[in-house]
Amino acid sequence: MMITVNLRPGLKRKRSRGSPFAGVLEGLRGAGSRVKDPILLGAVGAWTIVLAFLAWTWVSTATELSALEPKLEQTRAEHKRFKTFLEQKRKQEVIRDSLQRQIATIKSVDGDRYIWPHVMDEVTKALPAYTWLIDLKVSGLPQGAQGVAPVAPAPGDTTKKVDSVVVAPAVMFEVNGRTVDIQAYTRFLRNLEASPWITDVMPVSAQTVVEQERAVTAFQIRATYREADSAYIRTVPLSQSVR
Repeated sequence: MMITVNLRPGLKRKRSRGSPFAGVLEGLRGAGSRVKDPILLGAVGAWTIVLAFLAWTWVSTATELSALEPKLEQTRAEHKRFKTFLEQKRKQEVIRDSLQRQIATIKSVDGDRYIWPHVMDEVTKALPAYTWLIDLKVSGLPQGAQGVAPVAPAPGDTTKKVDSVVVAPAVMFEVNGRTVDIQAYTRFLRNLEASPWITDVMPVSAQTVVEQERAVTAFQIRATYREADSAYIRTVPLSQSVR
């Protein structure tokens, strides 16, 4: 056993020079020598690994979050822009549907004013010689009658809303006439069938009658008016300057 005597009491003994971590290492060695339970050592090691993993996860998540924040702001801006675009598109579609319904209503009301001029013009053109008409009248629904037809929603429309438009039924008419030549009657039928404004020409009856002391053929024909193709429609201005 060595006894150290301080011959200078007023002066502190200088610390021995060495590494600053020497004490820490000696403390760890001492703790390791004092702890002899392997289960406690395993628990401490496991908790050390868990804490290290949690720290690494937090750091990586924070880095990834900071990298995704600009993309999130960009996505929000695009969502707002597309939302505004879709709202404007829906408003335009509502206006379009309203205009289409109004146009269909106007057509159903105003579009039949030229039906009978076309019918009379085509019947007159188809009438052969030695043939005359007794009457020309409506058959079926009266002119101006209207119906309502459903319109399916556009593709991609999830509102399941079904619109309806006003439609006018086909105009059917009957022609009663007389002829002195049976061949003129068949020619009249062919001329009506060739007309672009008339369809479904069907002979109803044809019989011989006596009028003014002579035998003539009385016939009845039923047909339907249809709108001709645009190639057969000729338009003219309402007013023309006359010089």
